[in-house]
Amino acid sequence: MNSNENIPLSWAYNWLTSPKRQYINGEWVDGASDVKWVVTNPANREALCSFEIADADQVEYTATMANQCHESGVWAKISRPQRANMLRQIAQLIRDNTEKLSVLESLPNGKLFSESMVDDIPTCADIFEYYAGWTDKFYGETSPVEEGFLNYTIKEPIGVCALIAPWNFPLYQTSLKLAAALSMGNPVIIKPSEYTPLTSIFLVELIHEHLDFPKGVINMLLTNGEMANQLTLSDNVHKVSFTGSTDVGRKIVQNSGLSNLKSATLELGGKSPCIFFEDTPDLDGAIDRAFTVMFSHKGEKCSEPTRFLIHDSLYDQVVDKLIVKANAVRCGNQFDETVTQGPQCNEAQFNKILEYIEIGKKEAKLVAGGYADTEGDNANGYFIRPTIFSEVSQDSRIAQEEIFGPVLCCTRFHTTEEAVEMANATAYGLAAGLYTSDVSRAHRVAEQIDAGMLFINRYGCYGLAAPFGGFRQSGWGKEMAIHSLSSYTKTKGVWVYFGDG
Repeated sequence: MNSNENIPLSWAYNWLTSPKRQYINGEWVDGASDVKWVVTNPANREALCSFEIADADQVEYTATMANQCHESGVWAKISRPQRANMLRQIAQLIRDNTEKLSVLESLPNGKLFSESMVDDIPTCADIFEYYAGWTDKFYGETSPVEEGFLNYTIKEPIGVCALIAPWNFPLYQTSLKLAAALSMGNPVIIKPSEYTPLTSIFLVELIHEHLDFPKGVINMLLTNGEMANQLTLSDNVHKVSFTGSTDVGRKIVQNSGLSNLKSATLELGGKSPCIFFEDTPDLDGAIDRAFTVMFSHKGEKCSEPTRFLIHDSLYDQVVDKLIVKANAVRCGNQFDETVTQGPQCNEAQFNKILEYIEIGKKEAKLVAGGYADTEGDNANGYFIRPTIFSEVSQDSRIAQEEIFGPVLCCTRFHTTEEAVEMANATAYGLAAGLYTSDVSRAHRVAEQIDAGMLFINRYGCYGLAAPFGGFRQSGWGKEMAIHSLSSYTKTKGVWVYFGDG
């Protein structure tokens, strides 16, 4: 295996030998459950570390402590410049530990070390810098009411925020939620995925060691979904930000109704289309970009373009080029510099993807991949070849259901109207892309596609100042930008009467 001497793997394995514990009200404590969770490396199933998970009572205790912190106002009343400075200090901690965090991100997830170093961890630092700037810029307004009255609004912290992050972008998704919640003055409970908790643990350790946050502002629970369900039921939690499956999103909504009608931001599933019209500019560049966005991070991304809708005049040419790209991918250890795709994150996801591939073989034409790449050095890992299905019908399961892996569906179309109909023909509405030289058609189609994000002539454009989020079964609300801040605040209207009597 080719290795980079700058990758601090030895440091990481030494760090992994230290106890991994809950962080509650400013203290490190053992999990209260007898259930022990083992974090593994999906490249070889090696055990990395283990911890006793928090049980439901410990989850509720954490929520109670966080709510006491909220009611005390200790974080909300801190000066905004001081709050912003602390967020900037978190950003600097991340920058000072980029390589270490990148190793801890890639080890349990399986994404390439280069993906963590370039795509994930540096952006986490930028997120805290970005929201530090919002601490004194998101405020109320005066309203035009009738003479004799003044009406103004106040933006107040919403309360205790449960931040439930997924395993595909562990620290990135945690940072998006944590920075926004803290910037608006809220105490938080971080719940990382039990599969990929390492970067959250290390970041909280850095914050605990270097920064003087009031007790109860930042809490972290290491537990599974069953126990974490208490966060969505607790009356001591006022807001849930969740990224994950649509099925769990539904349960969170139901639990909100069973408890205190807590607010919820839900970033859920996707089945995003990418349309190649007959006048696609720079076809090779478009194919390269769309393929890269689809198959990077092993295809474990909610907004990836899992459906390529290709005009009939280009169809065979595009599919042939995609096959060449897929066959050139090298699966292997996430720290090998010669590898271009790491292992799927965990055994359950590995098996799910393989099951969908078998379904696809009965529904469409398999033209690339279609099997686990587990020979030689990959024998004990969760590796799946980039898989491409051609001639996929829109009513097939592989075209309708989220697979969340390196599986691409290709379908041909003949007219613009047909392409739009196909693009909208799923229960999801997260993202969509289109390639065309016709500016008028680009805007017209963008208006017709029912998705929260549209990419024209370059699939996958993201920035912290732009909202991220979808429609329909892809979720509620937005991450990033000013749009996320409303969900971490509540608006109070104040009336003042200047008349007589």
